[in-house]
Amino acid sequence: MIYRSAAEWQAAASRRIVLFGMSGLGKTHLSSMLRETGAWFHYSVDYRIGTRYMGEYIADNFKREAMKVPFLRELLLSDSVYIASNITFDNLAPLSTYLGKPGSPSRGGLDFDAYCARQDQHRRAEIASLLDTRHFMDRARDIYGHPHFVCDSGGSICEVVDPEDPDDPVLAALERDLLLVWIKGSDAHTAELVRRFDRAPKPMYYQPQFLERAWIAYRVEKGLEGPQVNPDDFIRWTYARALAHRQPRYAAMARRGVTVLAEEVARVATPQDFTDLIARALARKEN
Repeated sequence: MIYRSAAEWQAAASRRIVLFGMSGLGKTHLSSMLRETGAWFHYSVDYRIGTRYMGEYIADNFKREAMKVPFLRELLLSDSVYIASNITFDNLAPLSTYLGKPGSPSRGGLDFDAYCARQDQHRRAEIASLLDTRHFMDRARDIYGHPHFVCDSGGSICEVVDPEDPDDPVLAALERDLLLVWIKGSDAHTAELVRRFDRAPKPMYYQPQFLERAWIAYRVEKGLEGPQVNPDDFIRWTYARALAHRQPRYAAMARRGVTVLAEEVARVATPQDFTDLIARALARKEN
């Protein structure tokens, strides 16, 4: 680890971290709080994915839908309108909408092969965005003069790396420059995330092998062919299983860094609270 002790972290002129863990446990909240101090650069991996690497796919999907509307079709063909997504750190809906859900087309679902193609686009974009972290660290220092850097990773980071491989190129690049920090949720947090997802199911990225197994198991259990699948029902059925699948992968990643509990994160109110939180996590690691 780049900080070998709590004292070294506290004394560091430049603090650099990667936050990872399930979506909804505070990664972006912490990153935004740190950014507002003016001393931290906030690098959002999901924002980078949706703008740099998948922005064209997303915009083309909007245009594809617009071309179905005669009024908009004429305007597009005459270059009279401009269509683009408006992704922000806090609103990634254009990215998740593009990923979509597999199942019945009449219910807004995608053919499974088309869905998998979009999943693969996301996988490649996420890896590229994670490997861009060093570039943005350099920019943060050279252009903006920010001494500190937080990489706000997506919940699917554990799906695009091999946590058990000491030579995984993405993890090796990250841990060379930053401290990996796992925000670990409790069973109660997981249950709440599942309830929240059940109320408003959203598209997400899955590891290909996990997705293939889930797609087959769901259809066998329900006795359905692909075009008969209710897209929302499938991703609800899959979500809790996906969280369980990710937990050991997060834990393996955390062996290369430190772990903080979501309950601890919830008590962080200031940047100093955050600095102290990481110091305590490093102290636990020392002991």
